[in-house]
Amino acid sequence: MRIIDLSSPVDAAAWEPDPVVHQILTPAEGARHMSEEMKKHLDVDFDPAVLPAGELLSLDTFTLTSHTGTHVDAPSHYGTVAEYGTPRHIHEMPLDWFLRPGFLLDLRGQPVGAAGVDVIKKELTRIGRDPEPYDIVLLNTGASAHAGTPKYFTHFTGLTGDAVEFLLDLGVVVIGTDAFSLDAPFGDMIERYQRSGDTSVLWPAHFAGRRREYCQIERLCNLDSLPGPTGFTISCLPVKLKGAGAGWSRAVALVAD
Repeated sequence: MRIIDLSSPVDAAAWEPDPVVHQILTPAEGARHMSEEMKKHLDVDFDPAVLPAGELLSLDTFTLTSHTGTHVDAPSHYGTVAEYGTPRHIHEMPLDWFLRPGFLLDLRGQPVGAAGVDVIKKELTRIGRDPEPYDIVLLNTGASAHAGTPKYFTHFTGLTGDAVEFLLDLGVVVIGTDAFSLDAPFGDMIERYQRSGDTSVLWPAHFAGRRREYCQIERLCNLDSLPGPTGFTISCLPVKLKGAGAGWSRAVALVAD
């Protein structure tokens, strides 16, 4: 079985609207820290110089949001109240949602904004079939080419609320994208709202999750490496962050040789 990595890294050197902070305790610093902690909590004296090269273990501390890097949005991210009941947090979601056959839609070439049902139907006609219930639908928008730059957050294609509802009607419960968001870029939505006064253009893909329970995978990458629209399994198990509206995921595609 071949494993294709679909996850974007958490990188403190990359541009983020909420910057990532990465603090490193080197193995030598870890040895001194352990010595200090033993003295503080156990009243034990330990000289780290007796360790090989005076080193113990490194320790990395990251400060970041749960929406940094490739992550899965839980229903509770979309709001506190839903038509179907209390929205579940990421640690409450069924794991079998996140290990399923994948179904890739090619939305490259779509303009900045939100693709509608007509775009989705045209792509399904090209592929020759619809996704099965619980297939994980992935959107290859081409946005991941700009990852790590400000353009990644302003130039991409999302989905309209109707397009999300259309996929949910087919039995899909997980939709992934290589873009920053499953909605259109913030600036595009705000500009259309200010022009029209229509609040329905604001975050419709996310707010669809207040009517129907589903999850999003955002900030995927490397979707060009998938073998085709189908023929692979997606594993995108989210990290078990209790009470959180999202969890990071090391999303991969599994392709049988």
